[in-house]
Amino acid sequence: MMWGNGSMGWSWGFGLLAIAGVAVLIYVIVRFLSNKSGSDDTRSAPRQANSAGARQILEERFARGELTAEQLRDQLRVLEEGR
Repeated sequence: MMWGNGSMGWSWGFGLLAIAGVAVLIYVIVRFLSNKSGSDDTRSAPRQANSAGARQILEERFARGELTAEQLRDQLRVLEEGR
């Protein structure tokens, strides 16, 4: 079946490209606005929270007898060096 001068096929392609372009543009705008709404303090807070959580886990493992005192000290030293 002939499509005339072939422009029908190209119009589908351009339509799909336009939809994809709009989707990418919306994605970029949302990412930009979500990064802009957070402050620099929120980027460092999770690391500190994770460090406190890791310390708590180590202390719990020590309390259950999974770690010796020496292992606990070594792990805490490694944790403090990572800051």
